[in-house]
Amino acid sequence: MSTKNKLLIKNIKSLVQVRDASCLKVSGTEMKILPCIENAWLAIDNGIIADYGSMDDFPGIENWKDLEIIDCDGKLILPCYADSHTHIVYAGNREGEFVDRINGLTYEEIFERGGGILNSVKRLNEASEDELVEQAMVRLHEVISQGTGSIEIKSGYGLSVQSELKMLRVIKRIKDLNLIPVKATFLGAHALPLEYKNDKQGYINLIINDMLPKIAEEKLADYIDVFCEQNYFTADETIMILEAGKKHGLIPKVHAEQLSNTGGIQAGVKCGAISVDHLEFCSNEDIEVLKNSNTMPTVLPGAAFFLSLPLPPARKMIDAGLAIAFASDFNPGSSPSGNMNLMMSLGCVQYKLTPEEVINASTINSAYAMNLSNEVGSITIGKKANFFITKPISSYAFIPYSFGSNLIESVYLNGIKQ
Repeated sequence: MSTKNKLLIKNIKSLVQVRDASCLKVSGTEMKILPCIENAWLAIDNGIIADYGSMDDFPGIENWKDLEIIDCDGKLILPCYADSHTHIVYAGNREGEFVDRINGLTYEEIFERGGGILNSVKRLNEASEDELVEQAMVRLHEVISQGTGSIEIKSGYGLSVQSELKMLRVIKRIKDLNLIPVKATFLGAHALPLEYKNDKQGYINLIINDMLPKIAEEKLADYIDVFCEQNYFTADETIMILEAGKKHGLIPKVHAEQLSNTGGIQAGVKCGAISVDHLEFCSNEDIEVLKNSNTMPTVLPGAAFFLSLPLPPARKMIDAGLAIAFASDFNPGSSPSGNMNLMMSLGCVQYKLTPEEVINASTINSAYAMNLSNEVGSITIGKKANFFITKPISSYAFIPYSFGSNLIESVYLNGIKQ
């Protein structure tokens, strides 16, 4: 592992996603533009991007002491992916439900049988905090090796005061390792626990009156999220919960329009959500609402693929002038993968997005979806030196094209090779 403070990388075939610091997201036709420097160099100083340019203007290095120099001939450098929607803190797995779906059961039918989210709740309640940290760190290291350099992690498999706090404390322990930027989201409104099956308002009161004050007291979350969906939480209930979270300093997010159109997008925009995620059943009216907001529509290609759902109208959204973010939704039930390279391939093949659009969606725009645009998401002077070097490849389009290949040679976090 490299430990030097200063790093100079030369002969980079293409330095991808080079942006000015003022660019926090890209929208509409801008998403088709991916600024690059061909035959480039990149300088890192004390974990921060210090400078870059063309090899035609390669700097003298006489003033750099204790300098590590890397030759990147034939290879590309991209900023690490920002994964703005995951559930990587969970216990065990749910491959049995995978088989159930193959045999014809729907997601809703599996849930009615005590599967789905409630299956993960049972397993999580039985696991210790240390066990959850250990399992989550395996997943975190896996996604880092696949190019992810910042991540959001949700609670939501606890559904009780004690277990939701346990999940959020696990996320805080991961965050405090300072390996990559981590954002924590409180998702107590993920489903109804069995003991509140016939008392939804009682559970909402528990979230508002018991969970939120304790979460705020321990400063365990950055965001609050709600699964706005039929048989889960209505749009009005979503607004009630999000507004309660805002009073405790939490920024709203919403699981919206995944299985049906239930008003989650519009509820999120009304509450000033930073993102609304899933969007399989996003309507034309929803697109118009999003156009008049600062909310980032976030598509989760792995979930739609794994559950064989209708595809979110990502192409239509971009053509309407919207920004789009991509995230993995890494979780045991509906998207058991955090591989953002795969998500980009799905974006190109299934959603008819260009390589430029999926890379923008997975870097600068997904960084925006967790308030990290000032730290990560592009090759920008002053941002964290979280980037990866590819194997020798012809162009950045080769990454989504080669959907089954690992094209990442090495990952750098804070300028240090992992």
